[in-house]
Amino acid sequence: MSLDTPYRSPSDAFAATAARRPDAPFLLAPASAQLPYAPEGFNIAYGALKSEVDRLRAEYASAGYGRGVRVALLLENRPVFFLHWLALNALGVSIVPINPDVRSDELSFQLELSQAELLVATPDRIHMTKDAVLRRARLIDTDSRIPPCHADVAAQDSDFNGECALLFTSGSTGKPKGCMLSNRYFLQVADWYLAQGGVAELQPEREINLTPLPMFHMNALGCSAVGMMVLGGAVVPLDRFHANRWWQCVADSGATVVHCLGVIPAILLQLPVTEVERQHRVRFAFAPGVDVRHRATFEERYRIPIVEAWAMTETGGAAATTTAREPAGFGARCVGRPSEGMEYRLVDDQGVGVAPGKPGELLVRAKGKDARAGFFSGYLKDEEATEAAWQDGWFHTGDLVFADEDGLLYFFDRKKTIVRRSGENIGVLEVESALYMDTRIGGCAVTPVPDDIRGEEVFAFIVPNAGVDDAAALAASIVKTCAERLAYHKVPGYIAIVDELPLSSTRKLARGEIKALAATSVTGNRAIDMRAIKAKLRHA
Repeated sequence: MSLDTPYRSPSDAFAATAARRPDAPFLLAPASAQLPYAPEGFNIAYGALKSEVDRLRAEYASAGYGRGVRVALLLENRPVFFLHWLALNALGVSIVPINPDVRSDELSFQLELSQAELLVATPDRIHMTKDAVLRRARLIDTDSRIPPCHADVAAQDSDFNGECALLFTSGSTGKPKGCMLSNRYFLQVADWYLAQGGVAELQPEREINLTPLPMFHMNALGCSAVGMMVLGGAVVPLDRFHANRWWQCVADSGATVVHCLGVIPAILLQLPVTEVERQHRVRFAFAPGVDVRHRATFEERYRIPIVEAWAMTETGGAAATTTAREPAGFGARCVGRPSEGMEYRLVDDQGVGVAPGKPGELLVRAKGKDARAGFFSGYLKDEEATEAAWQDGWFHTGDLVFADEDGLLYFFDRKKTIVRRSGENIGVLEVESALYMDTRIGGCAVTPVPDDIRGEEVFAFIVPNAGVDDAAALAASIVKTCAERLAYHKVPGYIAIVDELPLSSTRKLARGEIKALAATSVTGNRAIDMRAIKAKLRHA
């Protein structure tokens, strides 16, 4: 992608829109959002926020903050988050947005790795953070004066290639990695998002983007926030997803675009039909990773087309895909076509290209002389992991993808969640889709577990739709039913009946936690061993 922007940073884009449209709304939320910190809602114009940003920027500048410094923000999706972010970004300070659900040891790790000079938290979070902050960063609430900066700074202005934010990966295979993301990165994410076209065509100065997704993820921070700053639109930054007030909030806010991930559409489809669910102005839902079983039903019931997409924190808008221009009814797990500036390869474990229709690991890079242009700047303090990810000049995504004859890309599975059983690669999504065809199953998650003979075995957590009198009998019946739809080796060898599944902050399955829970369930004899039944199915 050729990035053609007059801006050096998100704060530049915000300032330009504030100068052009000072009375236009930038942040808003209706009373029906029932935000605990703003029960009456809010409507904050670009100009009004710009005045506050300038005041706070001057305070940070006087305290000595500038390029080379990081400040952690535990401010959720509140307007005060945008206030501090934009003030700091204008000085070249990188932010470290903190997940409010992190525990003390997780927060300590993130502050230690980032070497944040300061942690700014809402007053109600101060008591929860003191232990983690001790000896790692100074702690203030949003009502306090800014303490002096102890670090030396090179300048007090934003730099196009300078660090804008440090976001953390999920840490599914160990400690989370800190992704250093530049101002260019976020402007390019916005550029890609605004250029999708098709059903996702966006109109300058007319859009209202509602998101329940957290600002410590690139989707909300890059697409919704920076995207609207560049476009001159408004953001409705909800605290999180609340099903029972979703449609009233969407209608009252005047949202024209909504964002959602994971199981959100499935949850909404379980709601009783109401008049308010059709009283919206939404033209499309940007919803990567929605289960194909729910997409058509959601689109028909709510009259909102779903746009699928693919990207990673590391790739941003430099390597991303979208279905926005594809005709309705595209296939299961289709993530669309690559962005204009993206090159890609699909390869097997030996690095050899795969044939159309066969899954291979997705390798990506930017077109042109600089393969890393617009990507993350690297993993903080982990050059070895950065270079390993960029092996042979390609970024190795760890995602298994296949392409059809027409060039459309389809997500198959994460390489790390594939079950490698007796030399066979089994996609957990394929097994989950087969299980979901059983009407007794309300939720499921499939993951690999170690197996002494076969290397790995298929493990399934099952959330039943009704009460269970005999868990072992239900498990056996589920396995036999599943075997009618899948080859025997893909059928679960272990099943655990549970009340709920671990979910991430964006309502996606927490795959790392699920994998760890499965392993301890086997070793702790808390899972139902289906391997003997599975062996019989081979000869049935």
